[in-house]
Amino acid sequence: MTQVKILVPGDREMVSLFGTRDELLKVIEKGFESTTIVVRGNEITITGEANEADLVARLFEELIELLSHGHVLTTDSVGRSIDMVRLGEHRPSQVLTDAILTTRTRSIRPKTVGQKRYIDAIRHNTITFGIGPAGTGKTYLAVAAAVQSLQSKEVQRIILTRPAVEAGERLGYLPGDIAAKVDPYLKPLYDALYEMLEPEAYAKAMERGMIEVAPLAFMRGRTLNDSFIILDEAQNTTAEQMKMFLTRLGFGSRAVVTGDVTQIDLPRMQTSGLTLVQKILPGINNVKFCYLDANDVVRHKLVQEIVEAYRLFNEAKDLERELESDQRPA
Repeated sequence: MTQVKILVPGDREMVSLFGTRDELLKVIEKGFESTTIVVRGNEITITGEANEADLVARLFEELIELLSHGHVLTTDSVGRSIDMVRLGEHRPSQVLTDAILTTRTRSIRPKTVGQKRYIDAIRHNTITFGIGPAGTGKTYLAVAAAVQSLQSKEVQRIILTRPAVEAGERLGYLPGDIAAKVDPYLKPLYDALYEMLEPEAYAKAMERGMIEVAPLAFMRGRTLNDSFIILDEAQNTTAEQMKMFLTRLGFGSRAVVTGDVTQIDLPRMQTSGLTLVQKILPGINNVKFCYLDANDVVRHKLVQEIVEAYRLFNEAKDLERELESDQRPA
C-alpha cells in the first residue's frame, strides 16, 4: 500500500474541489473504489495500491489546476477528468480550458478528449471530417470554430449547408416556397449560430451575407473563397454530392464535414458520400478524419448508453451477416 499527500492552497479551493456537500468527492471515491481518501484541513491523504494512488493524486493536481484557471468543477467535468487521467493521453487541465469561442455569457470548450482532437484537427487542417453519433458536439463545435474564425477575420464569411433529404414526406408536399420547405432541415444550424452570436450581431451578419445557410443543392457551380464552410448531416449526401461539395473549396477557405454513418436516410442501395469518402481521401495532406464515439456524448447520460447499445447491436448484426456469408456454398 502507498500513501500520497496533496496540499490544497486555500479553504475556498477546498469547497470548490469537493463540492458544497462533498458531491464531487463522492464521484472521485466511486471512480477509485480501491483507494481511501482522507481530508484533514487543507491536506488530502490518498491510500491505496501504488498505481491507483498515483492516479488519484494526479487527478487532484489536475482539478486544482482547473480551479486556478477559473474553471467551475461539476460532477460531469470531474467524471470526465477521471476518464482522461485513467487513459493518460491528455491532461484535463489542457482539454477543459481550451476556449474555442468566448461570448458575453459563456465560453465554449471541448468536454472530452475526442472533442479536443476534433477541434485541434479543425485548427490545423483545410478539410476536417467529424464522424460520430448524435450528441458528440460535431456540428456545435464546428459552428463555434467558424464563428471564432469570422470574428478574428481569418475568413470573410461562414457558409453552413445540409442535404435536404426527404425523410417521410416529400418536399413538394410541404407548404411554402423553396426557402420555407428547406428551413426545417437547416434549423439546427440556425439555432447553433443564434446561441453563439448576440441577436443584433447575428441579424447584421446574415443581412451582410457574412453568414449564409443554404441547402447543399445551392452549392453547385460555386467557388467558395475566404470562407469557413460546414457540411452537416453529410451521411445523407450521395457520392456525387460529396464530390461536388469538396470541389467548391476556394483559396483561403476551410471546410468541416460532419455526419453519423449509422443514421443514413438515403434510399436503399444508394451509397452515402460520407461512407465512400472515407475510402478515397485518407492519406491526403491537410485532410483529417476524426471519429467520435459514445464517450464523447455530452447530452444526458442516458443518450450515451443508448448510443453504445446501438453500436453493440449493429456490431452483432454485422458479425451475424459475415458468418452467414461464410456458410453459404461457393
